[in-house]
Amino acid sequence: MLTRLRHRYSFMTISLILLLTASMTGCSLDSSKNNDVTYVGDTVNLIYYTIGEPDKDLQLVNDKINEIMARKIGVTITYIKVGWQEYEDRLNTLISAGSSFDIAFATNYPSTAMRGSWLKLDDYLTGLGKDLYDSVDPTFWQGVRMNDGGIYGVPTNKELAVRDHWMYPASIVEKYNIDITQYNTLESLEPLLQMIRQEEPSYLPMELDRDSHNFFALYGYEYIVNNKVPLMVKSLDPNAQVVNIFETKEARQVLDTLRHYYKEGFINLDAALREPGGLKRGDKVFWKSSGGGPLPETSWSKDRGYKIVSYPVTPTVVTTESVRGGIMAVNANTKHPVESIKFLNLLNTDPEIRNLFNYGIEGVHYNLDEQGQIALIPSKDSNGDLIPNAPANYTGVQYTQGNWFILKTMGGDNPEPLDKWDQFRKYNSEVIKSTVLGFTPDLSKMTAQIDNIQMIWKKYYPSLMTGSVDVDTILPRFNEELKQAGIDEVLKEVQTQLNAWRDHK
Repeated sequence: MLTRLRHRYSFMTISLILLLTASMTGCSLDSSKNNDVTYVGDTVNLIYYTIGEPDKDLQLVNDKINEIMARKIGVTITYIKVGWQEYEDRLNTLISAGSSFDIAFATNYPSTAMRGSWLKLDDYLTGLGKDLYDSVDPTFWQGVRMNDGGIYGVPTNKELAVRDHWMYPASIVEKYNIDITQYNTLESLEPLLQMIRQEEPSYLPMELDRDSHNFFALYGYEYIVNNKVPLMVKSLDPNAQVVNIFETKEARQVLDTLRHYYKEGFINLDAALREPGGLKRGDKVFWKSSGGGPLPETSWSKDRGYKIVSYPVTPTVVTTESVRGGIMAVNANTKHPVESIKFLNLLNTDPEIRNLFNYGIEGVHYNLDEQGQIALIPSKDSNGDLIPNAPANYTGVQYTQGNWFILKTMGGDNPEPLDKWDQFRKYNSEVIKSTVLGFTPDLSKMTAQIDNIQMIWKKYYPSLMTGSVDVDTILPRFNEELKQAGIDEVLKEVQTQLNAWRDHK
């Protein structure tokens, strides 16, 4: 009898071990390498917030995503898009209220990570998320590590250096035989803008918005806190000091040039009020600036509705800001950390899911051409007629949602090269790292000063950086109010921390 009990106990123990092993193996098998494996068990739903205008077909795409993910990893999502202008405030509210979401696009990653908002991922990235970790360029992980050495977000695996590109309509460039490589300073643009105003009056010579552009990058500067705190440092100078950029001669030159252009009528009159990204499809604009990596013209041409050419005007420098531009983070209070990692792992390693997030549903939002490239299906009215310049029924915000290198390339009128991602890999292999890459000042004891500085920035920056106001009058007022808000104390603290960081590097 005792022998039979022992045999029975041994059999149950072995069975339990086998069951646990199968369960653990199932977690690893649910990756893109084993797409034929079907998940068995209850599904878990995750709440996912990201930036972007809610699409007409968002729920349709969400349903298709869930159908596939439930089968592969036993996870579904509630896919919530919040508009560009509302997202940051909405996310801060969600975090402050302790709302029960699971994953979000982290717009202000360093400060929210230091506040304890995000789950520390290091242990997951060596186990369940190892495929995810291995799929992302190591320089991104270097850039997202915080001062405690921890990783609190998953960076989008894309171009490492985001350069400022100046873009122009191809038809105008060809018509006037313009060599766009000759224009890489603000001042050099004047004869072009003058010509456009005279010869092409239907085109706006220069388009700016209230967030304007980082014209200071033309002089080698990068932000050291965030772009609403005007403290900057020279990226490639290992001993560079932190400066209030608006006290430098370079800033004065930029502001004077922009003021001159505004008074000449080159810049849109509503620039200080215009929402970022507010350019409508089909709008006739000669000059516009945007950040990007190699081969950006195809997506910009698609967005604009006509062919665009562009030229990069800033160096290929990897900055902390550039590697933190697209981060997905897991809520520190999530009830589903394992499922969140499984979702992020799939999104970064599974081409089917990644392309679905980016392009929508094949046969509904796009078809594949004979080269296997994406051919978007244009919007049609109730009669089946094409709607010119109509917004897409679904559009993924590419930089916010995972690994680019498993995306299909775009075909159509201006097809991307079939070796696009090889060109990106080559580009990434040749970038230069900023001397302050990965430095994150801890300003948790100076939140009042930071809040006040950002309020002053919001008050003056849009009008100054669009040429809308008199520089002699407004710039001194801006700097004086920044001092009253505490910018000198913040600068001193950031410099102290930077010196210590350099000493221990």
